[in-house]
Amino acid sequence: MCELQLADSVVVVTGAGNGIGAAMSRKFASSGAKVVLGDVDAEEVRRVAAEVGGVAVPGDAASEDGVRALVDAALGEHERIDLFCANAGISRSGGPEADEDAWAQSWEVNVMAHVRAARAVLPHWLERGQGHFLATVSAAGLLTMLQAAPYSVTKHAALGFAEWLAITYADRGITVQALCPQGVRTNMLGSSSNAGEVILAKGALEPEQVADVVADSLDGREFLILPHPEVADYYALRAAEPQRWHAGMRKLQRKLK
Repeated sequence: MCELQLADSVVVVTGAGNGIGAAMSRKFASSGAKVVLGDVDAEEVRRVAAEVGGVAVPGDAASEDGVRALVDAALGEHERIDLFCANAGISRSGGPEADEDAWAQSWEVNVMAHVRAARAVLPHWLERGQGHFLATVSAAGLLTMLQAAPYSVTKHAALGFAEWLAITYADRGITVQALCPQGVRTNMLGSSSNAGEVILAKGALEPEQVADVVADSLDGREFLILPHPEVADYYALRAAEPQRWHAGMRKLQRKLK
């Protein structure tokens, strides 16, 4: 397994116009990386790219054409990609009653964007014999998020895909890691349901804190990157004592009514 050195590396970040994506872009660039940034918000991604001396590629990284344009731009500019950060994500609340668009959009952005990114970049990495894929998942992919079934379910799927990639390609020089923060002070947290305020806001980190943890974790020794270390304990409890875990979550659920 090759440890990624940010200095002089080529890094692609999706969802780079704000939040964790923008913070990672700044952190990587300040560490000497060449960054290629994607986001559906053209104005914001161009602003961040100008700030860090990177390349902006506005577009939808969840689409086949969008991710291909992003990868092609990075390869055309720098002839290689060392790290691809599949960071773009959306949060949709509700349960089974959430409309079809909420479920479909969540699946496209939170899961298929990762699948399409891997499809686009894997041939390049397999030829080189090395590459690094960082999937921004969320603690919701390890645990759950009350009042937000589309988000929770698709984040579980994103984690499952990242784990599959890690196992399948580790012996071919490719490192895969899953970033699973809990509350982070981004636009997504600010627009989340009441559950976000009750459960996540108190211990929420700044995006820059998450970016620092990511930069310190790119040695690839750990599959899970956990900016909130307590998530590891919650995950262990969920696996070892599911009924106790469910009881605790039901208690939280009652507080939200």
